[in-house]
Amino acid sequence: MELRALRYFVTVADELHFGRAAERLHIAQPAVSRQIAALERELGVRLFDRSPRLVRLTEAGHRVLAVAREALAAADRVRVAARERAGVMRIGTGAGQFTARLERGIDALREKAPGFDVVLVDLPLTARLNALRQGEIDLALAREVRSAPGLRVLPSWTESLFAVVSTRHPAAGRAAVGVAELATGPLKTSEDHDLSVLGALPDVGLQGPPAHRAGTVQDTIVEVGSDPRSWTVLPADQVTEIRSTRVRAIPLEPRTTITGSVVVPEDLPCSCAAAHVTAFGDATAA
Repeated sequence: MELRALRYFVTVADELHFGRAAERLHIAQPAVSRQIAALERELGVRLFDRSPRLVRLTEAGHRVLAVAREALAAADRVRVAARERAGVMRIGTGAGQFTARLERGIDALREKAPGFDVVLVDLPLTARLNALRQGEIDLALAREVRSAPGLRVLPSWTESLFAVVSTRHPAAGRAAVGVAELATGPLKTSEDHDLSVLGALPDVGLQGPPAHRAGTVQDTIVEVGSDPRSWTVLPADQVTEIRSTRVRAIPLEPRTTITGSVVVPEDLPCSCAAAHVTAFGDATAA
């Protein structure tokens, strides 16, 4: 018997609605129905009475629910104990991304539990989320992720986006600049650029990143500084790390923001998830 099936069952029992349970689990409704049907076959009992207008627990369902909650709580305790013994927190991030936030977050977590080591795992976003699902990392930071099947996405901070241009760019002296104006010049990106940032830009006919992409964000900054027509866009966290005097970061007009999230396994205890959000998020985050 899989813990996943028990978790789906408990969620449906809480909601008494397959559609709402699917939304809460971030999966398609048919997948929930299949798991419940498989669990009923395995147990040899009906867990729910279903009708077009009503879902309710059967007598057997009520008995199973109490034990299922105990089993899931026990599994959570086992995971927490394993993490405590291992003494390692593996954090999924993107190359060159979240540096300042990671430093602040790790320091905050160590104030509460000083005895753990940190391993940072740089992965593209899709691979980062898959690694989290497979238990290869313990949490991930991500931007502009609304939901992820099998994971809990916890919005934790908001960042403004900035255009980065050469000091010789026509807009370099401006207090703010619009994407439409910048789009007349070449957009520069890198292999480790956070492409979710580009997806948050206003639709002004951008065709996406160019065929040539630099190796790193820092390489992109060098390229932008050498070309008075080119530009790139970065979130506030990365803007603070720019050291080049050949470029200038300018707020976008209208103001454009993205949402950053802490992503954790869906079975992580709520207290642990809340601690991660507090550590890596902003005090003003929702």
